[in-house]
Amino acid sequence: MELAIISDTHVPGRAGGIPDWVRERVEAVDHVIHAGDFETPAVVDEVRSLAGGSFTGVRGNVDAADVDLPDVATVECGGVEFVVTHGTGDRIGYEDRVAAAVRKHGSPDAVGVAGHTHEQTDEVHDGVRILNPGSATGANPASGATMLTATAEDGDLSVTLHSEDRW
Repeated sequence: MELAIISDTHVPGRAGGIPDWVRERVEAVDHVIHAGDFETPAVVDEVRSLAGGSFTGVRGNVDAADVDLPDVATVECGGVEFVVTHGTGDRIGYEDRVAAAVRKHGSPDAVGVAGHTHEQTDEVHDGVRILNPGSATGANPASGATMLTATAEDGDLSVTLHSEDRW
């Protein structure tokens, strides 16, 4: 199963729209995960439409009150369980918060997906693999637009970073 993992689109507050290269990757996969900070319900609808309906998303800290998404969501794709949260809060303790959410809502082997920092990462923290796709639009403070694609098959997960520098 092919996945696109994005976050922090921040449209229209910090970005004018989702870049074409991100849109193309999102349209090409089997499932899309968005880790929050869409900003408006219209952007949620846009991402859901690009995903062809196979979509998992969560609220971010700047999402409007009428963005009707959970704070944490779990989804299984290709035998891999993902726990998706935005990671809201101070930068200090970010990894601890995300790992705690994964432990609370997922199985022992679940993978955490979070945004918030606008910094791409794929790391293991306190025994939990955490994926952060950065900002799909390069919204400040990101240095460029980034996203992840992943292949999940029979419980194995391989992840690829895609980026486009702003400068």
